[in-house]
Amino acid sequence: MTQHPYIVSLLFILIICFISWVVSLIKADVSIVDSLWSLFFLVASIVFVVLEQPLSSRGQLVFTLVIIWSLRLSIYLTIRNWRQPEDYRYRIIRANNQPNFALKSLYKIFGLQGALAWLVSLPLLPAITSDASLSWIDLVAVVLWLIGFTFEAVGDYQLSRFKSREQIGLKSSDKFVLNTGLWRYTRHPNYFGDFCIWWAFYLFAVASGNWWFALSPLLMSLLLLRVSGVTMLEKTITERRPDYAEYIRSTNAFFPGPCRIKD
Repeated sequence: MTQHPYIVSLLFILIICFISWVVSLIKADVSIVDSLWSLFFLVASIVFVVLEQPLSSRGQLVFTLVIIWSLRLSIYLTIRNWRQPEDYRYRIIRANNQPNFALKSLYKIFGLQGALAWLVSLPLLPAITSDASLSWIDLVAVVLWLIGFTFEAVGDYQLSRFKSREQIGLKSSDKFVLNTGLWRYTRHPNYFGDFCIWWAFYLFAVASGNWWFALSPLLMSLLLLRVSGVTMLEKTITERRPDYAEYIRSTNAFFPGPCRIKD
């Protein structure tokens, strides 16, 4: 009996999780899971494509957008983390889960992120495999995806330039907080971009006649706003960057908006 593509995608994601966990034990660094996050969705999409050929115009479009988003984010995070110590977030998790963190990381880090990615990937299945005709909803989804990709990619680029200037002692006007470019309008343009991208993928599913997959973007929104995104990042950042408190008062946390304090 032919297995359901969504179930098969989970199997492949878990295999990658296990292999990556073994690599993390060798490196003593679980930060590599960051580079894998977007690739989980690419793996799921490849499974959908292989098992549900031929693809419709929507399927080809959505698969292309997944490839672009997934590879861009994975490459960026890999370059950012290359030859760097384990991310401070994971060092905290490691310290709070002793003894036997090496074993616990299999399910608390890799297994958990793989399972979450699998749940979030749900609307990609109908969006890629449906043969319904393209509609105006697809156009709205493309526009929203482009907005999201711009915020995420440009925000990441601006942040990487800011950090590289810090490392060589060239902070512009002694600004210890990035508050220019997209970061002037939202404290987390990259997370807002990811938010838009996943609501765009959901709209593709809606256009294919599958509106009930709203759990996916809702779960991603929760992760970005309350779990591993904004909340976790800002929990300790004011201790590391004293000027961040002023930045919080002047700049929207997530959704872009005008600066509330004039220069």
